[in-house]
Amino acid sequence: MQHAVITGASSGLGEVFARQLAARGTHLLLAARRAARLQALQEELERTRGIQVEIFPCDLSRPSDLDALAARLEAAPPPDLLVNNAGFGTLGRFHETGYQRQFDMVHVHILATMRLTRAVLPAMIRRGSGAIVNVSSVAAYFRSGGNASYCATKGWMNHFTEALRVELDGIGSPVTVQALCPGFTYTEFHDTLGVNRNKIPKWLWMPAGYVVEESLKGLLSRKLFVIPSWKYRLGAALGELLPVSWRLALERSSPHQRDRV
Repeated sequence: MQHAVITGASSGLGEVFARQLAARGTHLLLAARRAARLQALQEELERTRGIQVEIFPCDLSRPSDLDALAARLEAAPPPDLLVNNAGFGTLGRFHETGYQRQFDMVHVHILATMRLTRAVLPAMIRRGSGAIVNVSSVAAYFRSGGNASYCATKGWMNHFTEALRVELDGIGSPVTVQALCPGFTYTEFHDTLGVNRNKIPKWLWMPAGYVVEESLKGLLSRKLFVIPSWKYRLGAALGELLPVSWRLALERSSPHQRDRV
């Protein structure tokens, strides 16, 4: 893998993707809102890994920033890997939280994923190689109160990724698409939300490095859905198979819901 584009790269899984790919000698284009953190990461990786790192400070909830990044990608040869990782969560019931924040979430999780995928996919198909990772969540399989828009947008990411795979298979393209669906992961994501980790059992948490390793390993076998840890794979399977009434009962008792509302 020679060149990768990562959104939401200034922290969390995006930063871990950058570090693991840099260790493999992959050149990077890193996009995120926090320019200072991007620049610090750029300088560190170029110094320690001897790779080329381009940074693209932007806020993907802003249409102008999203269009600028998409234009940058369309103007260059397609990357070997695009990681649509940018995202965030909210706290509180849908009817009680600010509408603009919900709207921005849809823009970042759905519209940015769609726009950037469209920016690179045609050229990847023409070249006959490439991969796209859409960082979704196990929340796409189970919903929780105080998390309505997040679960819904992650569900869209899963459906979108699967439909792309069907299209790619239909034209015989080797381009790989993956929906990465982690559960509770040690990153800044929950810290930013103000979630109390002590309310969530420790056995549910995973290291961010493990999540990214599983994603990159899954690309080698063109695995469509990567759900790190057997615990979450079992949970996702139950979410698909349980009767709605049973699933609702589990969702109402979720520790994630209790912490969010």
